[in-house]
Amino acid sequence: MAGKPVLYYFNGRGRMEAIRWLLAVAEVEFDEVLLTTREQYDKLLSDGALMFQQVPMVEIDGMQLIQTKAILHYIAQKYNLHGKDPKERVMINMYAEGAMDVMEMIMVLPFITDVKAKLDNIQTKAKERYLPVYEKALSGHIYLVGGELSLADVQLFECTLMLEEKFTGILAEFPNVKSFQGRMTQIPAVSRFLQPGSKRKPQPDDVYVKTVMGVLYPKGL
Repeated sequence: MAGKPVLYYFNGRGRMEAIRWLLAVAEVEFDEVLLTTREQYDKLLSDGALMFQQVPMVEIDGMQLIQTKAILHYIAQKYNLHGKDPKERVMINMYAEGAMDVMEMIMVLPFITDVKAKLDNIQTKAKERYLPVYEKALSGHIYLVGGELSLADVQLFECTLMLEEKFTGILAEFPNVKSFQGRMTQIPAVSRFLQPGSKRKPQPDDVYVKTVMGVLYPKGL
């Protein structure tokens, strides 16, 4: 029997959080190696574990996978969260990548100085470009694609949570998205991951930022 997947990243959300969410929804237990020192990172590099010298990295099924989207697609396909055919799969990928666009804008906030301007930009784009698409797609549908739970739903759900952390009430104008969010919380695996004590990470703080910068850029930018 194969061992648990092992996730190599920092003790924070970043690009690994979507992978944590997908594994949790697939009900796959995983272990984590949390990077806190440059020495850990150098060891991974010297071992040849990081194809493009970057994390996140996931050890699964005898492989060392990097590139967030590639990892997500592998897990989604392995656990039947990636549609029934190529047409469903490409729709899932488009919806999932739209949600990731928004989440990536939020991810960089702890590392920039002009946060207010960036927040205003995120809110505008979310309300004018992204949320209307999901609102339309969820009209009369439980899930985004094919009537079944998929990677796209998991990423949209995570995206809605991140948006609400920054903009209280942002979903008020998008009732279908808000209803979708409520349905997702009723899925037992989702509910468990939302509980205190799970491997879900909190919003990034100064300790997280300092750790990331110290590991990746020990001599400064």
